[in-house]
Amino acid sequence: MPRADQTAELHLPSNAGPASDLGRPTGDEQPASRPRRRRWRRIALITALVVVVLAGAGVVATGLYVRSINSGIERVDAFEGVPEESRPEVVAAGAMNIMILGSDSRDPENASGSRSDTIILAHLPKDRSSAQLISIPRDTWVHVPKSKEGRGGRDAKINAAYAWGGVPLMVQTVEEFTGVRIDHVTMVDFAGFKEIVDALGGVEITVEKAFTSTHSLNPDGRREFAQGRQTMDGAAALDYARERYAFADGDFTRIKHQQQVIKAILDKAVSGGVVTNPAKLNSFVKATADAVAVDQSLSLVDLATELRHLRSGNLGFFTCPTKGTGRIGSESVVLADKPKAKQVFDAVRRDSVPDILSTAK
Repeated sequence: MPRADQTAELHLPSNAGPASDLGRPTGDEQPASRPRRRRWRRIALITALVVVVLAGAGVVATGLYVRSINSGIERVDAFEGVPEESRPEVVAAGAMNIMILGSDSRDPENASGSRSDTIILAHLPKDRSSAQLISIPRDTWVHVPKSKEGRGGRDAKINAAYAWGGVPLMVQTVEEFTGVRIDHVTMVDFAGFKEIVDALGGVEITVEKAFTSTHSLNPDGRREFAQGRQTMDGAAALDYARERYAFADGDFTRIKHQQQVIKAILDKAVSGGVVTNPAKLNSFVKATADAVAVDQSLSLVDLATELRHLRSGNLGFFTCPTKGTGRIGSESVVLADKPKAKQVFDAVRRDSVPDILSTAK
């Protein structure tokens, strides 16, 4: 059984094919028309967890920073129109489940800005001693409920829910798929890795196997990544977290790399002198705060207070169990391993961290 500080996967299929057509909108997956959709391109950077880690570092100035940004942070109506009668019941009072939605507004494929390329269910147990972040592949084939505008109501890739009904339909879809009640929502643009990593002065990443990124920020669109541990600046970290075409299992490797970068950012934030250097702290908090968006009721101050002892070593990274990829009609999709996924999300509902960890095989 892996420790909570290990980056683990619940299941990573070895037979997953290239993901060149994964995640592209199909059929009626068109951008939602409400004005708030325009926010997506400028909602950026990592998550409230970054600010939380800083706020828990014991520096009074950091707490003041968090208070100053909490009142002005971008808010989204994450639960507007979500029918209460269809939502899962709260099983473990005191635990918290946060849905993290991510996109890459600088990805040339993401012209509409209406896709949710990254879906993470972050579970914070009642005692707040750890956090478990479970990535759900964006092409997982699920039932998408019908939005209040009448869109959806059929099986599709899970990220279609955002295109059809924005954040509220994503909440409904993830809740139906997992059986876990979502308490809060955080929105992220992984293109913001560049600014936040540069504010930290770079991060340390261990590249498991050398590869070439063909969607780089470099002028020629290419970047070589050598095997081994290395310091990456913001542009390199973004290229590393974005690339999927270089890998046989496509989006699964990208999920792993995104998890690596998140952990590296958290590590550097608390160990790289940021909290004791006013200039670094100012740059980092500004870079983060300008880009974070959360639901209407989430208080970063309260969350920071509750998680003041949390560090990256207390985070567990996982991937929803799958059977690999397949084709449904003309679409390349990810097929969930429903029995194993049920075990994982039942453990989340019950706030049973040992059971979550024991399924990571």
